[in-house]
Amino acid sequence: MDLQLSNRTALVTGSHRGTGAIIAQTLLAEGATVLVHGLEPGQAEAAVNELGGGVAMTGDITTEAGTEELIAAIADYPVDILVNNYGTAEPGSWLKSSSDDWITAYQKNVLSAQRLIRHFLPAMSARDWGRIINLGTVGSSRPNSRMPGYYAAKGALANLTVGLAKEVAGSGIRVNIVSPGLILTPEVEQAYLAKGRREGWGDTWQEVEPHVAKDIPIRRIARREEIASLVAYLCSPLADAIHGQNIRIDGGAVDIVT
Repeated sequence: MDLQLSNRTALVTGSHRGTGAIIAQTLLAEGATVLVHGLEPGQAEAAVNELGGGVAMTGDITTEAGTEELIAAIADYPVDILVNNYGTAEPGSWLKSSSDDWITAYQKNVLSAQRLIRHFLPAMSARDWGRIINLGTVGSSRPNSRMPGYYAAKGALANLTVGLAKEVAGSGIRVNIVSPGLILTPEVEQAYLAKGRREGWGDTWQEVEPHVAKDIPIRRIARREEIASLVAYLCSPLADAIHGQNIRIDGGAVDIVT
């Protein structure tokens, strides 16, 4: 399927590693010009080398100054697609997390996206075309008791997405949020392999995964490539009727549609 992205320019935040790098790789394969982003010098350059394409961009989007640095670097590129992939979950609890911890979670998971949206929205409106995809989590509406600041911030990001979708109603801009459940990353695999050995489940991922995913209807957890494929489709003109949606990709683990 041709996603018709060969004449589009995409900024994928936090695309120097992890799921962001897979999203960048997928968009590159679809012919888009991809701005590969790192927060610190050298991160994006290394990712571009590994990906075999893309344009390296740097800026710490958790701060106003770092965001301005990134915006200045991007000035010559007409960004049609903004994928707010960057975000991070850090250990925390209701009793141990301070107000500063909560504010930091908001900076990283909400304002990092809001600042870029505020910058790119006028140009998208002038062109009457754009795609803004935010990366959330199923925990934004089904949070655990742990990491309350993170889940509250992701809940705010989901709320932001709906409000923005209403703001651009009647235009050619489409706004959505993709909310994964548990994703198979090297860190997740190693953690569960260690647990699998302790519990006697086995020594390989093939043996351990059915135990990890016993409550997931598809009996496995999502792959980063699946997240990237969904994001790429939402970036496409083919997904023009999808707007203001919180799309879960969790193997059916959340069985209540809201």
